[in-house]
Amino acid sequence: MRNEGKPARILMGPGPSNCDPSVLEAMTRPLLGHLDPEFLAIMDETQELLRRVMKTRNRLTLPVSGTGSAGMEACFVNLVEPGDRVLVCVNGVFGTRMADIVERIGGRLFTVEAEWGKPLDPTAVEAAARACLPKVLAVVHAETSTGVLQPIEPLGNIAREVGALFLVDVVTSLGGCNVDTDGWQVDAAYGGTQKCLSCPPGLAPLSFGSRALSALEARKTKVQSWYLDMTMVRKYWGTERTYHHTAPISMVYALNQALKLLIGEGLEARFKRHRLNHRALVAGLEALGLSMLVEAQYRAPMLNAVLIPEGVDDRKVRGTLLNDYNIEIGGGLGPLAGRTWRIGLMGSSCRPENVTLLLNVLERILKAHGVPNRSGAAAAAEAVYAAS
Repeated sequence: MRNEGKPARILMGPGPSNCDPSVLEAMTRPLLGHLDPEFLAIMDETQELLRRVMKTRNRLTLPVSGTGSAGMEACFVNLVEPGDRVLVCVNGVFGTRMADIVERIGGRLFTVEAEWGKPLDPTAVEAAARACLPKVLAVVHAETSTGVLQPIEPLGNIAREVGALFLVDVVTSLGGCNVDTDGWQVDAAYGGTQKCLSCPPGLAPLSFGSRALSALEARKTKVQSWYLDMTMVRKYWGTERTYHHTAPISMVYALNQALKLLIGEGLEARFKRHRLNHRALVAGLEALGLSMLVEAQYRAPMLNAVLIPEGVDDRKVRGTLLNDYNIEIGGGLGPLAGRTWRIGLMGSSCRPENVTLLLNVLERILKAHGVPNRSGAAAAAEAVYAAS
């Protein structure tokens, strides 16, 4: 293996993040059968931990077998039937992906859009919702392609006012900042394990509230996807324990451990850590003369989109970071390709030592690329830590 014997990558891209060793160790535990009473107890415990992290009492809260995109598809295929009107908020790649799924399953797609790097305007969302009266209003909380953290509560109010189900993507935000499923009147939410939960990719936490369950139970047609049909999957994760598919046993072990670490740290302490490291990183980047894509009040602390200086080769900088310093950061997507770097501060990767290391290395690389000689990035970050 090429990387055999090398130190582990420092994962500071848009995901996955580094995992705590105990999470990786959990995956090596002996397998149990997917209907073994011991495994069923772990399933129950994992669901309860997820409810605490997602701040919900929803009975149907479980990890879908698949990555975050499977969680996205599960929500849409269960809640949308052919001909149903769906309003999707689009300001990046993952809003665009939502819209694509709606069209693929035969929904009537309506969109309200904002410039990439900007949040959705609630006034525009309300106008679009009143015009089309959708069955579902869908939005991304933390848009991974841009680093925008969308204020959610106002959109939940709009969804209630027009009688729509409120569907929220929390893939990047879950575990890194507040996700108040019940308090925000979210009817359906889905996440991913590989970002702020610091678990390997492979499961998608999902939660359906009572209104989403009523819509599911009132369907006139079968759910398009057999594998993601929650009318069946919930019977395996519920008291019936009806066999549906073989659960990814080792991934459930890992998620269980990752959630225990999160709860042990404390939700508010975890969120504070992400905010602090975010502020330190931004201070250091600005000391280098770099600018952020997103206005300060709308920045997701776990995904930092940085504008690339004129004349700097995106791929060369990221390649040097990866090959010479073992640090991964992400490039821009769509219209932001070649224009932004995406620096992740997620879960176990969200550490002061990672922030200062990246700033020191980036300062060195940018000087080599002829960027005007600025220094003091790490000192600027340390000043933020000292004042906290």
